Amino acid sequence: MLMRKCVGMYRENAAVICDGRVGTYEELYERACRLAQALAGLGIAPGDRVALLADNCFEVAEIKVALALGGFVSAPLYVQNTADANRYLLELIGARALIVQSHHLEGLTPALEGLEGLDEVIIIGGGGDGGHDYERLLAAACDADPLVPVAAEDVHQIRFSAGTTGKSKGIAHTTAGWLAMGNELALAIPRLGEDDRYLAAGPLTHAAGLPFWPVLAAGSALVVVPTFDAARVLELIERERCTVTLLVPTMVQMLLDHPDAKTRDCSSLRTVLYGAAPITERTLREALAAWGNVMYQIYGQSEALPATVLTPRHHRPDGDERERRWLRSAGRATPNAVVSILDEDGEELPAGQVGEVAVLSPGGMSEIWADPQVTAERVLPDGRILSRDLGYLDEDGFLYLTDRKEDMIISGGFNIWPAELENALVEHPAVHSAAVVGIPHPKWGETAVAAVILRPGEQAGEEELIAWSRERLGPVRKVTAVRFVETLPTSGVGKVLRREVRQLWSTDDSAISGA
Repeated sequence: MLMRKCVGMYRENAAVICDGRVGTYEELYERACRLAQALAGLGIAPGDRVALLADNCFEVAEIKVALALGGFVSAPLYVQNTADANRYLLELIGARALIVQSHHLEGLTPALEGLEGLDEVIIIGGGGDGGHDYERLLAAACDADPLVPVAAEDVHQIRFSAGTTGKSKGIAHTTAGWLAMGNELALAIPRLGEDDRYLAAGPLTHAAGLPFWPVLAAGSALVVVPTFDAARVLELIERERCTVTLLVPTMVQMLLDHPDAKTRDCSSLRTVLYGAAPITERTLREALAAWGNVMYQIYGQSEALPATVLTPRHHRPDGDERERRWLRSAGRATPNAVVSILDEDGEELPAGQVGEVAVLSPGGMSEIWADPQVTAERVLPDGRILSRDLGYLDEDGFLYLTDRKEDMIISGGFNIWPAELENALVEHPAVHSAAVVGIPHPKWGETAVAAVILRPGEQAGEEELIAWSRERLGPVRKVTAVRFVETLPTSGVGKVLRREVRQLWSTDDSAISGA
């Protein structure tokens, strides 16, 4: 077990730093052993699913380690979900136990009534009739390592899809697969060491937790931000001399837009991973100007990751036309991944042709939980996983994503990629961000419409932005209606929930009937 090795090598190193609290590797290991023993004492067996509903906190790190030590299956829920949505996920995986922060339990409690199989609730920051108090449970437990044998093929974690187009699915990863994912990620970026400090700016239970085991394996420290706040993140980078972080594009933009971005010393950063959603070229250029050439775009998804990386070598905004084009790509395959583009018949397509992205990755899922039919639809006989993303490879092996297969808009027989329109819209000086979706149209079948957030103090009208999109992409691929909003609905990993964006328009909206 990796943690046993780490505590032997880095016993006195800082492992977790959160809200002024510092825990060493020895302390992290001891508390994790106590939790693993406590869960076993409650009758939770190896292989049982243990769900976690928590914001970033000190305890999340030790929970992740404890579940691995005890051979339990980790299943992190989304704090942004409704109570009913999280109940659905608990039912889906047959969770035996739930570890939850006290402030999330109140809203969830009614949804737990009558939920069969959920035998134990452990509450961080509280207890009483609702369940076991987390700290009391640890204090009463033995601190010996449970020494549970864990096989490579045992399920280690179930991640849930963001549900951007429908209900979330459980995505299972084995112990070997999840460790291989971490190793592949570590190969794609500069080598981590004992002097590194990884800033977990987003949820450790989701995308920000991908480097968790590589960080511990190197003896580095996890600097955990309880809730993302741009000022707080910039302050922590400066004070803790953070060297590595992972951000979604909305976080990148919020950091760059904050007034403290010009005064805080972020020179310690040597690796900024970004991904999980498309980034605009303008945001990327601003990040390179602010932090230097330290940007690493990672493309993958819960089913198969990592798949590709765009390294600093290929972030060249001032290069020639070919080099500038790289900025619009997702990079090239990571060292042990294979990326191919397939047509509807599963045949490989040549460079330049759009098809479905298929990925053979060390971090590929083992199955879609409890759904062999969908598993068979997504996993090819040779192990490649169909991503549902559309894109193409250029002659140099760079991957260019055009959109999700489900998000493609077909208007009058023409394919329209939302990401292409979104990139065009954010090039307008007044536009901060945009989300494009297709809605029904009486003549063309579908038409493209946009929800737009304007930059503070800037103005733009609907007709102006429609004309802007027409000028850049032509009369077919333009947007035909714009709604101005203050925020865009996003999932827990920062992906726009397009189904909610569509709700801004009614199916008989007269504003687009003559488009």
